[in-house]
Amino acid sequence: MIKKHACYLTLTLLAAPLVALADEPPVEPSNPVQVALTQLPQACPTLAGSINEPTQALLEAFYQSQNYQPIWADKVRLATLQAALPTLADDGLDPQNYLLPQGQDLCADIDISRQYLQALQDLHYGRLPQARFEPVWHANEVVPDRREILPIAEAGLNNISDAFAKARPAFEQYKNLRQVYALQRLQPLPKWPTIGDGPVLRPGMQDSRVPALVQRLMSEGYLDHKIATADNVYSNELVSAVKSFQLNHSLQADGIIGAGTVKELNVSPATRREQLRINLERFRWMAQDVEPSMLLVNVPAAQLTVYENGQPIWQTRTQVGRADRQTPLLKSRVTRLTLNPTWTIPPTIFKEDKLPQIRRDSSFLSRHDLQVIDSNGQPVSPQSIDWDRPGNILLRQGAGPRNPLGKIVLRFPNPFSVYLHDTPSQALFSKGPRAFSSGCVRVESVFQLRDVLVTPAEKSRTEDLLSTGKTHEFRLSNPKPILMTYWTAQADKTGKVIYTPDIYNRDPALITALSSKR
Repeated sequence: MIKKHACYLTLTLLAAPLVALADEPPVEPSNPVQVALTQLPQACPTLAGSINEPTQALLEAFYQSQNYQPIWADKVRLATLQAALPTLADDGLDPQNYLLPQGQDLCADIDISRQYLQALQDLHYGRLPQARFEPVWHANEVVPDRREILPIAEAGLNNISDAFAKARPAFEQYKNLRQVYALQRLQPLPKWPTIGDGPVLRPGMQDSRVPALVQRLMSEGYLDHKIATADNVYSNELVSAVKSFQLNHSLQADGIIGAGTVKELNVSPATRREQLRINLERFRWMAQDVEPSMLLVNVPAAQLTVYENGQPIWQTRTQVGRADRQTPLLKSRVTRLTLNPTWTIPPTIFKEDKLPQIRRDSSFLSRHDLQVIDSNGQPVSPQSIDWDRPGNILLRQGAGPRNPLGKIVLRFPNPFSVYLHDTPSQALFSKGPRAFSSGCVRVESVFQLRDVLVTPAEKSRTEDLLSTGKTHEFRLSNPKPILMTYWTAQADKTGKVIYTPDIYNRDPALITALSSKR
């Protein structure tokens, strides 16, 4: 009993200091800057409404690194920031969104820091939330830690321009496009006529739109002199200029002027310039997902590029989802190949495409080598199905030359049931734009892509498995990241710009949002 009471007494004595500490009021910050940051609504009421919790946490960390001293009392440092902010216009960002207050009190100092940090974040991550406009699904979701910008911000206090340069995306696409936009934004907008609707215009035909076409092509330098148009003939010289225009706008360069070419010719000069601007924003988004070695798919351009150590080593054309069945944007890893694949038809394609054809023609299944299976993968007799109410069944097409997946599929985890694959529809690769699929990405020269992804031994093994004609799953020893994303303008080192039709009509919303003062 004595030992028991002694134990209780000991515990009581040990706990006493903790109770005393709990009764003491928390230590209040004594530094004026720290006080202002922790009590913003009281200290800076007009500023507090502009600062959310993440921004306040970022500001507190920023000032902590400076020992809670005013940062912008140094007039040279402040003048350097004021001089650097207008350069954000070359990045397609509006300097008016980063206006600095005129005062010199603590609240003004905090507000200047807020604008400085915001500019760095906008350069690094993008000004607009990508998830709201063009969300990318990630196999391994990683939420960016915006505090990563702090080392740049802290080091940059001695060189603001250097901080901005370090915050910008480092990859080539951004640098090239920024250089082009920086030059173009200072030039007066060109003027060009619109091309009216009419029949498809082929070489040698006569058409009243030819004079306007000549003016349109001269306005962008596709023609360096005015050619005779008295007879309104679509001449060989004009055809050659149109082919160049089509190449630079990701169209089929056949010199034939149909609705797609007319649409691209009629994009206004202001919209073309805004395309450069919004694609700088897209590249800021993309910088968060780019890896030195990866597969990069530009969906509207229907193009796939393989990168190794930051350099493109192989590129090919693809076919992507049409507007009503869009290819999703995603980040994943190619982990395996399906050789001699079967094709289990996705529910949407079954319901909207195949079922109406089966109802019209009972021989459709046999003519296309389609097998009916139940939800457990077991074969079901087509004659036993009420095709007006087919229930929970699937259609599967066997491996072979008519299979729409061709001979090889590249698989990567995603919730959309999309993948890269071979295709028997090879003729469509010469078209432009190439939005033909139901969401998956068809790859030209897919076996060259296979060769890039596998070792020599793996290549030999896959060839052996393909020769059997049977379906095999083959896991890659070195899975490769894949990013499927969206941009509609890019430039090379010489300043040449390639535009891509906005196949999913996403540009207008971005143009409006990036121009907003909010």
